[in-house]
Amino acid sequence: MIIVNAKAKTNSETIEALKDIINTLEIETKKERGCLEYAFSVDINNPNIVRITELWEDLKSLQDHLETKHVEIFRDALAQNPMDVEAHFYESKEIDYPG
Repeated sequence: MIIVNAKAKTNSETIEALKDIINTLEIETKKERGCLEYAFSVDINNPNIVRITELWEDLKSLQDHLETKHVEIFRDALAQNPMDVEAHFYESKEIDYPG
């Protein structure tokens, strides 16, 4: 499993400008082969932080995702409405609840 954990620092104007594009990106991405989870969320303690969580079956699924039209549209929108994004990529396996 591939996990993407990203954080974007931004502002309310940028979030509003990207809202429809992000919504479409989420909807279309969740239809992709290998997508287990894909979500953008606003940090409850700082509304200028957007968190992006992605779970993929394998690296190939993530690589294919990055070549889709909806990702291209999102990247183009980011060029017009920049966010400071920090992303980390992990390979892992799911374990049972440890508690």
